[in-house]
Amino acid sequence: MSASDVTVSSDQRLTVFGLGGTISMTANDNGGVVPALSAKQLVASVPGLDDTGICLEVEDFRRVPGSCLGFDDLAALSDAIDQRFRQGVDGVVIIQGTDTIEETAYLLDLVHDRPQPVVVTGAMRNPTLAGADGPANLLAAVRTAASPQARDLGVVVVFADEIHAASRVRKAHSTSACPFQSANGGPLGYVVEGRPRVLNHPFGRTVVPMVDAQRRAVEIGLVTMVLGDTGWWLDGATDRLDGLVIAGFGAGHVPDRVADALAEVASRIPVVLSSRTGAGSVLARTYAYAGSESDLLSRGLISAGFLDPLKARILLRHLLVGGHDRSAVQAAFMHAGGHVDQ
Repeated sequence: MSASDVTVSSDQRLTVFGLGGTISMTANDNGGVVPALSAKQLVASVPGLDDTGICLEVEDFRRVPGSCLGFDDLAALSDAIDQRFRQGVDGVVIIQGTDTIEETAYLLDLVHDRPQPVVVTGAMRNPTLAGADGPANLLAAVRTAASPQARDLGVVVVFADEIHAASRVRKAHSTSACPFQSANGGPLGYVVEGRPRVLNHPFGRTVVPMVDAQRRAVEIGLVTMVLGDTGWWLDGATDRLDGLVIAGFGAGHVPDRVADALAEVASRIPVVLSSRTGAGSVLARTYAYAGSESDLLSRGLISAGFLDPLKARILLRHLLVGGHDRSAVQAAFMHAGGHVDQ
């Protein structure tokens, strides 16, 4: 599906890509909500948007729940964004379901090497509910994408008047209208009285451009350590996976009985060690017992640093799809995880 509409003539020119999600949902015959509204309809429903004087080109790119988006969709979207920037747009807004925003925004951030803003937003309350938050979030996203303050920030998520870096943001609540948090460093800023205000800037974004020739199928596993874990799921892992992310306890720990098996897997495919806590960094040399972070890193696992498990999976997949070898993977995680002075 594809449609374009210019709402207002202005010096600021943005493209809005609609992917669907809760923000676009209305009730079906059974009373549940499903994606139905086009991106053009969503834009037309926002009070005050015409008054901004921003020229909007709207494209109905997908119309699916956030949980149904896949890597092929994101690859096509990345290509479309790049094409729009080559055509001279000043920024991009992406409307999508919140279920996968923390992952899609980071993947797009990894390939976005231009100064123009890319802003991702959505809604928690569908348009049939009182207090639907979609219009306010979309208006804030448009204003952010048109603001000079958002240049050189990479991809950001704008939601509930907060501006979050793609590399930090996490969906931390299943139903709240303010579901997103950035545990490591907080939001980059806020939208105050309709004006974006950036209070801190991320340092040294990790950008790994993708080319068509590099797109190949890879499978990355993500396993969360749990009390009493025996590591049974490691049997045959290297036959099924190209890479593995471990969401370890605390600062990057696993049961001692799992350490040997993990080391064996890490000798054959990249294994990234992250923390299941969702905040803070994997340590490097504090604990020394079998299954501790220093033990696992000495056995060949790669530290995710400050990257949470979902972000670590996105980065590892992106690197392996691009054909990067182990040393390049290690270097990329050192940078993206915050273990290199920037």
